Amino acid sequence: MLTEQDYKDGQIILIDKPLQWTSFQVVNKLRWAIRKNFGIKKIKVGHAGTLDPLASGLLIICTGKFTKRIQEFQGQAKEYIGTITLGATTPSYDLETEIDQTFPIDHITENNIKEATSHFIGEIEQYPPVFSALKKDGKRLYEYAREGSAVEIKPRKITIAQFEITRIALPEVDFRVVCSKGTYIRSLAHDFGKTLNSGGHLTALRRTRIGAFSVENATNMESFIKQLPAKIKTT
Repeated sequence: MLTEQDYKDGQIILIDKPLQWTSFQVVNKLRWAIRKNFGIKKIKVGHAGTLDPLASGLLIICTGKFTKRIQEFQGQAKEYIGTITLGATTPSYDLETEIDQTFPIDHITENNIKEATSHFIGEIEQYPPVFSALKKDGKRLYEYAREGSAVEIKPRKITIAQFEITRIALPEVDFRVVCSKGTYIRSLAHDFGKTLNSGGHLTALRRTRIGAFSVENATNMESFIKQLPAKIKTT
């Protein structure tokens, strides 16, 4: 069983993040649990790569001295599975906001869908969603978006190593993608719809891998907290 010193020296905790939780909430919950169980006032805890509240899956949590390794993990390739719904767009490119435009999908064939993936393989330029936490002039992009303020967003270079379609049941298309740090799967869904002369938005997302770490080896927060040793009471 791990000790207080083990967590301070550094641990890597693989968490299967549930839907609706922010990555920040997961970190806070685990930090609170470790502090409470060991009766300590302070310990460093951080995550290696944000997952949106509407996404589930692998979150790497680092404690103590291992928080220095966060950038190392952030730079590793990531694998996601999810669902793109064609024929409609939203301002956030996912289900955070309501549908703003609809498009025909009658012209889209299975071959069209599979061929469209080739447009995204390799190093490409991608525009981040305006509903994102990226900063411009000291302000988050989503803050501009919620105000209805126009803001110029510059494209970023990303790399998509693999992009495959795993199920087609129009308007839904399931996929698996392996990509570099900085890739927005929401933007990929939006751009994928455009490539098909339609619209698209992300309706499900799960991160399954970061580098050599797999969600299959992750635990949920409740299980992790239960296995912590109870705080030793002294009289």
